[in-house]
Amino acid sequence: MRILWEKRKTEEKGQAEAPLAGISRRATLAQGGLGLAAALGLAACGAFEDEASVDLAGPPIGDLSGLLDGPPPVVAGEELDAPLLYRFYERRGFEPVWATRKAQADAFRARLLRARDHGLDPEWFHASLLRRMDMFPTMRRELLLSNAVLTYAEALAYGALPHERRRHSEALMPDSVDVTEVLDASLDGPDPVAAIEALAPATPSYRALRQALQRLQPGSLLERAQTSRMRLFEANLERQRWLTRQLPPDRVWVNVPDQQLVLYRGGRPIFTTRVVVGDEKERKQSPEFNTFIESALFNPPWIIPADIVEADIRPILQRDPGYLARYKIVLLPNGEAEQAPGPLAGLGAVMFEMPNQFDVYLHDTPDKDAFGRENRRISNGCIRVRNPLEFAALLMEEPLDTINKKIATGGTQRRSLPKPMPVYVLYHTAFAVTDSVLEIRPDFYNRDEALWHRLQKNNHAWTAPGSGGMPEPSRRGPQAPNAPRRPSQPSGQPTTPPRRT
Repeated sequence: MRILWEKRKTEEKGQAEAPLAGISRRATLAQGGLGLAAALGLAACGAFEDEASVDLAGPPIGDLSGLLDGPPPVVAGEELDAPLLYRFYERRGFEPVWATRKAQADAFRARLLRARDHGLDPEWFHASLLRRMDMFPTMRRELLLSNAVLTYAEALAYGALPHERRRHSEALMPDSVDVTEVLDASLDGPDPVAAIEALAPATPSYRALRQALQRLQPGSLLERAQTSRMRLFEANLERQRWLTRQLPPDRVWVNVPDQQLVLYRGGRPIFTTRVVVGDEKERKQSPEFNTFIESALFNPPWIIPADIVEADIRPILQRDPGYLARYKIVLLPNGEAEQAPGPLAGLGAVMFEMPNQFDVYLHDTPDKDAFGRENRRISNGCIRVRNPLEFAALLMEEPLDTINKKIATGGTQRRSLPKPMPVYVLYHTAFAVTDSVLEIRPDFYNRDEALWHRLQKNNHAWTAPGSGGMPEPSRRGPQAPNAPRRPSQPSGQPTTPPRRT
């Protein structure tokens, strides 16, 4: 049952609002569910605030324990995140925090208004309202600042774009962080703002990108070239926020714009090689994701999907009837085709199996000349690796001679890695190897500008997943006959069926 209190006119009469300081949780609980509201000079859930405040700020807000009762709280037309706020205030016994922490509140407000230092649009964090927050009633100031700080913390921890607003191809996910716990713990520490700032990446690339961005920002009018460079930096800062905060010291790093693969051991690069990546056509572009390389498949056969058979193989057969026999390809009744392993097989001598939603993997190729090209964007999304046997030897922790002997048998063999190897497939057009030196690569998929626009709160040019933008086709490797989709099951080998590729 909701109890409505009398409307209050204290602000209109020039009286100060009831102070938040000195309102203990014990006193509030002793007064029952309405104690905090009464002590604050506010109504319980569903009750009215000052009429002028209602007109200015939005519908009335009740006590903090009722954040999940009814519609979300609204301040001056901006809806706040009620579940996020509830989780935070539940940790604080539903007591307000900012009126007794004015210095911290001022420090957070100043930091939020400078969110552009991280390449973040301050309007995501209510910047316009924060600049005039002193005109709002106490409870709205309380919730407005808490909501701004918590959403800012989430942006630093996960990225400004939540997963549901990313394109299908943007599948990198950082570690889970409860920002309400971080803020709650930091409020009693020496520097809460620093604790929230620590949620941002600490990589050399992130630091270098921030420094470069800040050098561009002091001027109020930027030339077109500077504006373009600023957007480049902001887009890549967001991509850095999509990474796990503690990168595994042993990992495979594939940066698609760099067209290069790096294997790290103990945080140090021990193997670097060129790769071939997805074509610039949207349906063939390599996506962004992280997973684990679990095994290597030596002498892998592969299945050509029906759409490639129809689009590529059948037209070739009209010109070259001997094509199937030459490449050891057999048409299947279901419209697909299968190619036997061998020197001309699309997967080459080895494929590296790594489960992912895109069916993208790393593999060898018979087309060795492709690695000599400057433009190595010719696959259907998969990653062809130069020197794949040396790479396999390092992953398997075996001598290269042992790998060569496995290939020489001619039979298809699957061998698990000693332990799964983390692999990151990225699209970083600006990055740093050291803290101070930024390297720029061409944005050949034209993703930077589109990502930057989606990072702006008042720009509605982005499209929701599944309604446009990056399509969601299955991912495949190079063009037929070198376009592996999935290896077929080796006969007589008691292993699980390989994943689609």
